[in-house]
Amino acid sequence: MQKTGMIRCTLLLGLLLPLAAGATELYRYVDDHGITVLSRQGVPPEFIARGYEVLNEQGRVIKVVAPAPSAEEMQRILADKARAGSDAHLLRLYTRPEDIDRALERKLAELDGLIGVARGNLQSARTQQANLQSQAAEHERAGRAVPQQLLTQIDNQKAEQQRLQANIDRYRQAREEAELSFAADRARLSELLERRR
Repeated sequence: MQKTGMIRCTLLLGLLLPLAAGATELYRYVDDHGITVLSRQGVPPEFIARGYEVLNEQGRVIKVVAPAPSAEEMQRILADKARAGSDAHLLRLYTRPEDIDRALERKLAELDGLIGVARGNLQSARTQQANLQSQAAEHERAGRAVPQQLLTQIDNQKAEQQRLQANIDRYRQAREEAELSFAADRARLSELLERRR
């Protein structure tokens, strides 16, 4: 009796397998003329970006492929992802707005230190230039030509002063940017923490 049941099952499977193998999917998409097309061949590559649906033989939708986002939507999606990553990073770095205040104080102290060192070096370069110019003046008063090496040293001191002043300006700019950046981070962190409550 069990053999008969096994034989029947095998025969039934043998009959159903060709039917299952013949089951095909339909693809529904919209062409260039706005006409809805049903195809067993699949969706042509030029229409895939518009999105399509996969239907079974009974016409039921079994899968929906959404249209590709437009350039504006893609920019918004990327901006949202970047913002989410930035927010997560901010929450990892700081637990309270006061933490940002302390970080800002450290950053400003560091930049102030760099400005102080550059100012000291600038003053030293000015003093050296004054000494060199004094030596050049002595040569001129004595009726001698100023040595080329002395003129080169004076030019080098002038160039050094310009470089140091540029560094001071850059540090001041970095200080302003740090204040703005940390203020924005503080406001965003406060907003994120408020949402968690």
